[in-house]
Amino acid sequence: QVQLVESGGGLVQPGGSLRLSCKGFGIMFSEYYMAWYRQAPGKQRELVAMFSSSGGTLYGDLAKGRFTISRADAENAIYLQMNSLKPEDTAIYYCTIPGTRWSGQGTQVTVSS
Repeated sequence: QVQLVESGGGLVQPGGSLRLSCKGFGIMFSEYYMAWYRQAPGKQRELVAMFSSSGGTLYGDLAKGRFTISRADAENAIYLQMNSLKPEDTAIYYCTIPGTRWSGQGTQVTVSS
């Protein structure tokens, strides 16, 4: 059974940082292009960051210059380092495998003073 499990969300003040983690079970992340998406209340799910087919990384406009996606295949994990967080970054963040039905349950990130 495939499971993607996110962690690392929480409440942070504007300007703060968080590091999200996603670990896979029953699947080898090294065989897939992994991505982070987010969904805020009342809004559509949007791309935060992903690994591209060329081996590089792609970022949504919302993340450029502030967020960094990374992976540790030996740990079967990917990460999202988020810096300079803003209230508009408040959302549920999901670890997903594009093109498949596999996605985690999400981790809540709340940016508020």
